[in-house]
Amino acid sequence: MTDLSPDLPRDPRHDPVLREEVIAALAIAPGERHVDATFGAGGYTRAMLAAGAEVIACDRDPDAIAEGQALVAEVDGKLMLIHGRFGEIDRLLAERGIDAVDGITFDIGVSSMQLDRDVRGFSFQKDGPLDMRMAQEGETAAEWLNRADEAEIADVLYHYGDERQSRRVARAIVAARPLSRTGELATVIRKALRHPPGAPKDPATKSFQAIRIHINGELDELMEGLAAAERVLRPGGRLAVVSFHSTEDRIVKNFLRERSGGDAAGSRHRPAPIGAARAATFQPPARKVRPGKAEEARNPRARSATLRSAVRTAAPAWPTQLTTKEAISC
Repeated sequence: MTDLSPDLPRDPRHDPVLREEVIAALAIAPGERHVDATFGAGGYTRAMLAAGAEVIACDRDPDAIAEGQALVAEVDGKLMLIHGRFGEIDRLLAERGIDAVDGITFDIGVSSMQLDRDVRGFSFQKDGPLDMRMAQEGETAAEWLNRADEAEIADVLYHYGDERQSRRVARAIVAARPLSRTGELATVIRKALRHPPGAPKDPATKSFQAIRIHINGELDELMEGLAAAERVLRPGGRLAVVSFHSTEDRIVKNFLRERSGGDAAGSRHRPAPIGAARAATFQPPARKVRPGKAEEARNPRARSATLRSAVRTAAPAWPTQLTTKEAISC
């Protein structure tokens, strides 16, 4: 992709990954109504507004909604901010009299705003309370780690973090309890994995990611969000999803493959339907997009990002969906 055009200025607080590519996939026409389902610091929303869209943005984090009010005032009626989970975006829109939109964008995972604030407890780069809650409500990471048994912790680390030594790490966590700080947890993980100081990749990365995904129910939320998007996108509407983890990307890939007719013959997890096959709700998805070297150099967090996009057909939304286990495996 070429450099950003002058009418899409960068937000210095948040440089969203694959921004040009996301806007290209959305193919925004002036006056269209688009949803930024994961508002964060508003990077994608600003780009959508600059492209001429009216935007409804959603975030479960009350800090994001509060800090976004300045942008609401700045654009004078072109932006509506909603506090809520993107897995319920169809209900949130319906409550405001909106039954269809022209595009929906998801930026899956933790936002830069959350990562950069040590008090939120998402990162081990700075010591802070072991929290990790996106919505700032419910059980914290510390509370879960201090009550869960070793097997449960190991399963989360293995399935959500691809941590091959999950049992060793879980055993060390249980032995070190109680834990209350991100620094404490990172030290326990490094010792368990015999991490030499100064090694290039911190072994705490996978476990922190896995714990965060579990605490926030992120994979279930992603499945619910994709199904909700299917229900509210109008025919010809565009879906764009940026993910940062192989399991998240697999969920998106399998959802779009199934909904575009790629699984018409069924799979070992879901047999082919008896009788007439369901009509495809999405056109065959575009090829996945990964960041270029220039973006990776500018923003190291872009390295693991993948964009998948597809266009909605006129077929009715499917009444059921894959479970998260099926979506990951098939």
